[in-house]
Amino acid sequence: MTREVLGEFEHQVLLALLRLGDDAYSTPIVLELEEHTHRSVRSAAVYIVLRRLEEKGWVRSRMCSPGAEGGRHRRHFAVTDDGLTRVKAACATYRRLWDGLESVIGEVP
Repeated sequence: MTREVLGEFEHQVLLALLRLGDDAYSTPIVLELEEHTHRSVRSAAVYIVLRRLEEKGWVRSRMCSPGAEGGRHRRHFAVTDDGLTRVKAACATYRRLWDGLESVIGEVP
């Protein structure tokens, strides 16, 4: 059995979702990614990754009505327990990889 690993952008989207909480939708996700990665992020790219993460069972989504303020229906996303497990595993892997590099690259940021 092969173990699926997180791609870089999948990892970033999951982290943005965790930062935003269980009611995140596309615009705040894009803004969160741009703020923390210092890169321009396309909404379409985020949607593609969100769909892929949902197919893997790492996020779930639901349609929400606009409420009293009006507007349009939005699809809100949240990280599942399995998605959280994947993020924690990726974090542990990166920590192991960073461990000991101080002598090579200086202080780890």
